[in-house]
Amino acid sequence: MAARGGQDGRAGRRRGLRAAVLALAAALLLGAGAAGWAYWHLNGNIKSVDINGALGDDRPARPVTVPSASPAASPVPTGALNLLVLGSDSRSGEENRELGGGDSGGARSDTAMVVHLDAGRTAATVVSIPRDTLVERPACPLPSGGTTREASGAMFNTAYELGGPVCAVKTVETLTGVRMDHYVEVDFSGFADLVDALGGVTVTTDVDIDDDKSHLHLDAGTHHLDGTEALGLARTRYGLAGGSDLARIELQHKLVKALLEQISATDLLTDPAKLYQVADALTGSLTTDTGLDSLGELTDLGRSLGDLDADDVRTLTMPVLPAPSDPNRVVADQPEAADLWESLR
Repeated sequence: MAARGGQDGRAGRRRGLRAAVLALAAALLLGAGAAGWAYWHLNGNIKSVDINGALGDDRPARPVTVPSASPAASPVPTGALNLLVLGSDSRSGEENRELGGGDSGGARSDTAMVVHLDAGRTAATVVSIPRDTLVERPACPLPSGGTTREASGAMFNTAYELGGPVCAVKTVETLTGVRMDHYVEVDFSGFADLVDALGGVTVTTDVDIDDDKSHLHLDAGTHHLDGTEALGLARTRYGLAGGSDLARIELQHKLVKALLEQISATDLLTDPAKLYQVADALTGSLTTDTGLDSLGELTDLGRSLGDLDADDVRTLTMPVLPAPSDPNRVVADQPEAADLWESLR
């Protein structure tokens, strides 16, 4: 009986996540009917970068896919997919500055995750790359012309700081040998707004967090966080033992799982106002590559994840070890890291 109960609960979570994905898809297409202005607004929220055009053919090869014997049976994409997801510490805009983004002098990315969707889109692997990883940073084309200077032993997050999304993608592809099919960037204020639109998120922490830099102070235990607090959790580092970026990544993984659970538990279909609020926050927080910069493309991606169970999302960190040149930095631990990336090609 216990086993059956577990199966029922799992099926319920699967149905809940599927319903939530369809609700988000409905939100993205809200304006296609009576509210055309909403479609125009949501579509206009999305910012994009032409990464394929900037990088050309000097990239890892796309995996060879075998076409389905019955294309009509698969109305949405089902092939394996790799996405680079970055969290941007943007300094632009008053709201971002109030949330800790600093002045208007630029942007950094302290959160980087390679998201691998298995063929069939029923399982996913999320691999975090620590910002303090020392890497070979390639020369990257700049929007204004010219290129960034290549560097050996550079901190991973300098790629985005110097060359934006294009350089972030090229550096990840150089590090991993894995082609990034898409790029998704979420900014400070947009992430906080999305969590608030979902009604907050419940997360359990194993340690006390006392971090003035991220404005987060929590006792160990279970907490229901609003958007600003959830952002603080994603950013906190100095409130953890040793100020470790690896410890911060563990909290980020907890937050990813908690967000998936919150999405599956939120009945957006019965609340049009909340549904639109979520869609507005979601699209307003995004910068994507040009292959995902429309409501139709985002909806197709969302619909393809309809059978993805939150329990089938695996989170891990790229294997690393202390850098010989600097104990405060890390390098990829080989051959474990290479084996991990090979499994995602």
